[in-house]
Amino acid sequence: MDTTLQDPLVGQVLDGRYRVDARIAVGGMATVYRALDTRLDRVLALKVMHPTLAADGSFVERFIREAKSVARLAHPNVVQVFDQGTDGSYVYLAMEYVAGCTLRDVLRERGALQPRAALDILEPVLAALGAAHRAGFVHRDMKPENVLIGDDGRVKVADFGLVRSVDTVTSTTDTVLGTVSYLAPEQIEHGTADPRVDVYACGVVLYEMLTGDRPHAGDSPATVLYKHIHEDVPPPSGAVPGLPYELDELVATATARTPDIRPYDAVALLAQAREARAALSADQLDAMPPQALAPEHLDISEDRTSVIPRALTLPRLLPVNEDEPEPALHRTSRLESPPPPPPRRRGARSRRGPLAIVAAVLLILGVGTGVWYINSGQFTKVPPVLAKTQTQATQQLQKAGLDLGSVKHAYSDTVKRGTVITSDPAPGSRIRDNASVSLTISDGPQTVKVPDLKGYRLDKARTQLKGAGLEPGMITREFSDDVPKGFVISTDPEAGTTRRGGSAIALNVSKGSPVDVPDVTGEDLEDAKADLEDAGLKVNVAAERVNSEYDKGQVAQQTPEGDSQAADGDTVTLTLSKGPEMVEVPDVTGDSVDDAKNALEDAGFQVDEDRGLLGLFGDTVKSQSVEGGETAPKGSTITIKIR
Repeated sequence: MDTTLQDPLVGQVLDGRYRVDARIAVGGMATVYRALDTRLDRVLALKVMHPTLAADGSFVERFIREAKSVARLAHPNVVQVFDQGTDGSYVYLAMEYVAGCTLRDVLRERGALQPRAALDILEPVLAALGAAHRAGFVHRDMKPENVLIGDDGRVKVADFGLVRSVDTVTSTTDTVLGTVSYLAPEQIEHGTADPRVDVYACGVVLYEMLTGDRPHAGDSPATVLYKHIHEDVPPPSGAVPGLPYELDELVATATARTPDIRPYDAVALLAQAREARAALSADQLDAMPPQALAPEHLDISEDRTSVIPRALTLPRLLPVNEDEPEPALHRTSRLESPPPPPPRRRGARSRRGPLAIVAAVLLILGVGTGVWYINSGQFTKVPPVLAKTQTQATQQLQKAGLDLGSVKHAYSDTVKRGTVITSDPAPGSRIRDNASVSLTISDGPQTVKVPDLKGYRLDKARTQLKGAGLEPGMITREFSDDVPKGFVISTDPEAGTTRRGGSAIALNVSKGSPVDVPDVTGEDLEDAKADLEDAGLKVNVAAERVNSEYDKGQVAQQTPEGDSQAADGDTVTLTLSKGPEMVEVPDVTGDSVDDAKNALEDAGFQVDEDRGLLGLFGDTVKSQSVEGGETAPKGSTITIKIR
């Protein structure tokens, strides 16, 4: 049943800009819609926080803060955040819309994938996570649902830094079971999350891609969590016999229960994944998982559902950016099913006659050798040289009978310095014997020094940072007797520190010399203004007036308060008094003391007792300072005389 029609947001325009066209998915934190940005006329994804979470001020604040941070994370494999805002009770993110499917959809339809396809998905995911880890972000909720595969084959990771804490996982829904399946032991036991929890989750995802199932099963989240803490992830070859040892080792390393044994971040795991790929032959990479074998290779009983996958309209994985040195993103995936071989009739005899036999003999004796030489003998394949040093790569090429061509260098955030980023032609490509292969060697990440910005005006400092290949980060302000207001005091990290290109640099900006704010409450407006202006402050008078203990027209409140500090030229807002609020005094004459005090205090007065000598032991009110039925300023004192 299409529940989109019942969704109250569909058809509405949020913030006067985003027209909500259809609901895409519902998660534990938010609902995702396909929407149209009417201002820019582009389709995007609108993630709207659930109302129950939107009522949590601290969660909304973190949601917004992290969304702004992730918006600065520009990477071709990260779903981009365009905008964030609120419209009434709706808190939303406007994000890049990826038309296609999720990795969960692929696994649900296809089951286990070929090793090549699994690595073709894993490597761009690790590239995205690696960029995030080096920028200081941890995903914390890596799972197939957050891996998007576009119709054009591009792989993107969604939902960076926008997840709730582990202790909110309490329900037993399929969604929760899916989430706990990827939690690292330290997330479960201690609630800690550093880049290694994403490494662990990627190891589980790789296991699932290779086997078609999660490593730890259970009918409740508690069971799955217990297994993550106390049981190792089994080798995928145990579920799919014949998988290479290198893939077992890659899964084992990524999912080590002790965090210190795992690669320290996704960049390190990406390097290991590339080494594992380079160690595998084409046959090993393209080995069909069990469910993709022809029917005669499977023992399928009458009452068992067929494991032969039906044809899917799933995308082929394409390069993310042909100009980028990301070798894993330039390979074609093997997600599509090969056509089944034509059936052969049992007992069919060969119809080849004597001429066919003669032709076969001729091929064997000589003619075939010529054909083989023409078609294959002049060619070879480019050996696996990715992630190798230049010396190792050159040796590999020489063993294959190939020459080293040109050698170029390029910066890379994900490939170790001094090792091969790409080759031309790419590894596995068909190439003539004695041809040359060009290499691109990594110079490691591009790094720049933080410029000395002390004394720069804020706008000039931002320009300097961008010119140096860095980004302006968080702005903090503090008083300074040395640096004028609006100029930079220092940076974090400090000037001269080396940072990766594109890193955010925090700026500490001067508020100028501190000024003591005089207390002007209770003064007439003109006197208060004169006192504040003499102190070097500006004055703003609030339009609204309030009742107070002060006379009408006098200053009732000021912001900032008196006896605090402000910067020279800051504005102090004054709120004037409407005079005290007049309240009718209750008549308490003849009442007991307790009843009288309760009645007067409930009306907003303070009470003073006058017992005299004769009223020391009395309990009845003889008279009151303000007669009952008259009015008096709220908060003033009413004296009761006791007899």
